[in-house]
Amino acid sequence: MTTHQPLAVGLVGAGRMGSFHAETLAHRLPGVRLAAVADPAPGAARHLADRLDCPTAYTEIGELFADSEVDAVVIATPARTHADLVEAAARAGKAVYCEKPMAVTLAEADRAIVAAAGAGVPLQVGFNRRYDTGFRAAHEKVAAGAIGTPQLLRSLTRDPKLADPARVPPWTIFLETLIHDFDTLRYLNPGAEPVDAFAWADALVRPDFKERGLLDTAVVTIRFDNGALATAEANFQAVYGYDVRGEVFGSAGMLTMGDIRRTHLTAYGAAGIGAECVAYDQDLFHDAYVAELADFADSVRTARAPSVTGEDARAALTIALAAIRSVQKEAPVRIEDVKDEAA
Repeated sequence: MTTHQPLAVGLVGAGRMGSFHAETLAHRLPGVRLAAVADPAPGAARHLADRLDCPTAYTEIGELFADSEVDAVVIATPARTHADLVEAAARAGKAVYCEKPMAVTLAEADRAIVAAAGAGVPLQVGFNRRYDTGFRAAHEKVAAGAIGTPQLLRSLTRDPKLADPARVPPWTIFLETLIHDFDTLRYLNPGAEPVDAFAWADALVRPDFKERGLLDTAVVTIRFDNGALATAEANFQAVYGYDVRGEVFGSAGMLTMGDIRRTHLTAYGAAGIGAECVAYDQDLFHDAYVAELADFADSVRTARAPSVTGEDARAALTIALAAIRSVQKEAPVRIEDVKDEAA
């Protein structure tokens, strides 16, 4: 690839999130082109590629990795396939953007990180809240000391609807939902690392699926090495919309971020006061999703380190695994104990 040529990116996974990323690569980023789509489901890659005027579609993902026309790949497949695909893409010499979580075990995370480092390719992970203007501004203010020393932090994710509880893999609420909040809490408390975690989880939305392993509601408390105490919470069914918020309380002030309202319009009428709410992640974080791929493309072009690394993904995963262990033990879990078991 020469500097004047568009960055050729291949998309792996033509599902809901993959389709959005494909649209971004095809239409929203100057200097980037969608070069190929791969998905093992019959017809899925071809359908998406045709819709976006992409010339190449594969049902074998390895064929995309072997495609010499592809400079970088975006992985948007089911979570439990991510680590193996990161390894394969890195071995093929492709720069890698991977949706969260990058892995579901620390051994997988380590293999992915080592593979990318060994191949000398960038590895970026999709923690999109770092690219939201409100969350990014909060991070910058905390880092600049604008609210003094962080003392209390909060991050929450409430999805709008639990459509089919039978399709939710075990521990999803920690590995795929709260993983965002764990990364966000680290992002909002820069320079600090978690010491221990205590988690509670239950099936409160669909208690009839609890015996099948469903956990749809969770609260996690985390203690950081700078003394700050944090709370992460999640629920799979907020009937009013897609609710993502954060808060940092410090010795000299407080920051809040996140707004579920679709616009700043508030309606006053006989039924009371109301506002339209966002009910879809691609609406709430549309610009952040685009910005993270723009940043990935820039890191590939300029050969700089990605802003959100495999190590960041591993750190968030470590908290998630500590939270899972805490639920199992019904007791706090030291982060260091989880790390030691992976060593």
